[in-house]
Amino acid sequence: MTVKKLLIRNAEVTDAPAGVPHYIYIEDNKIVFVKKTLPENFDFADVEVLEGGGKLATPGLVNTHGHVAMTLLRSYADDLDLMDWLQNKIWPVEAKMKPQDIYWGSMLGIYEMLRGGTTCFADMYAEMDEVAQAAAKLGIRANLSRGLIGAAPNAQEALAENKQLFKDWHNYDRGQIRVTLGPHAPYTCPDDFLRQVVDASFELGAEVQMHLCETKGEIEDSLRDFGMTPIARMEKIGLLERGVIAAHCVHLTEEDMDIMAARQMRVALNPQSNLKLASGIAPVPALLKEGICVGIGTDGASSNNNLDMLEEVRLTAMLHKATTYDPLALPAAAVWKMATEDGAKVLGFKNLGRLEAGAYADIVLWKMSGPHWYPRHNKLSLLVYAASSQDAETVLVNGKVVLKDGHLTAYDEEKICAETAACAKALLER
Repeated sequence: MTVKKLLIRNAEVTDAPAGVPHYIYIEDNKIVFVKKTLPENFDFADVEVLEGGGKLATPGLVNTHGHVAMTLLRSYADDLDLMDWLQNKIWPVEAKMKPQDIYWGSMLGIYEMLRGGTTCFADMYAEMDEVAQAAAKLGIRANLSRGLIGAAPNAQEALAENKQLFKDWHNYDRGQIRVTLGPHAPYTCPDDFLRQVVDASFELGAEVQMHLCETKGEIEDSLRDFGMTPIARMEKIGLLERGVIAAHCVHLTEEDMDIMAARQMRVALNPQSNLKLASGIAPVPALLKEGICVGIGTDGASSNNNLDMLEEVRLTAMLHKATTYDPLALPAAAVWKMATEDGAKVLGFKNLGRLEAGAYADIVLWKMSGPHWYPRHNKLSLLVYAASSQDAETVLVNGKVVLKDGHLTAYDEEKICAETAACAKALLER
């Protein structure tokens, strides 16, 4: 097999002074070197060259939690608290969805992610084979799970679907797609069903992703019904032994965080969703102090763009306790690490999220042409505080160019938008 070779030339990097160009050389799906000058004996034969002049090269962003097909429902149901939003708006319309709705909603959401510099995402929903097909079609990296509502009439069927998803897609295309089990939340999954999930995880060797400790009501109900917090309950059931991606984790006790650290749980922070649904603000500095790996997710249908919410992540962390406002609680560099390298770790992807030799070549070239890119005292700070997802110009995933000059390389963008609009219209008419 011929090894694909690709050279990005004249791009800037975050840890070098402004105006200093670099060469990034890739063979197959990994970075070989990032250097200011090319080796004297560098052979250009069979090397594709991408011009990076005027652009900033970074690792791709990682979206650690979402339900990408819900892009189909964007602007359909807003300004509600979580349970009102779920029970009275979202679950009724989701019951009417067909596989093609999931496919096109996923295609639109993945297109939006790639267009905004996100190269890897996590997803939990129904009809997950459709999501996997969309991810494979557009070339994004993914960690996928079938959402499992243990109290639903189709709980056993859904669990069987999740198992089959693992068999069909886990480690697809040299690990570009991973599959986890997806029990939805403590309030939708009885203990007996959760034990079945634990058994399935041992059977398959699969990890788990789950909504945990999202609202005060969830905590209060758990204490009333089980005499313990959701985290303590999951520990008692044995779920935390299996490697857990915990979405939200807004309302935690010190004992919860001790358990999470001991079990090496990883957290998918969703500040935009938590604020929009009035769920609260996660204790990010405390989680990081415990050594818990934290990534950033977008959740729901409002946006799939991580970059546009990085400053929000930092500000919510600082304001977790208004009386202890601390501008150093989460500096820009820590937020960027959460959005890239640590986000990849949350989703179980190793050797990802760094722009260095040996790392997988998930790379974004950001155009630095707008007024918000000046002056360039600190390019990392500019990414967190000033840059827009619309600045992503070229995107590579696993060494392949999936977005070039702002456009998908593998699919017609207009068709994605038209098909999604048609699905949304038909869905609301059913």
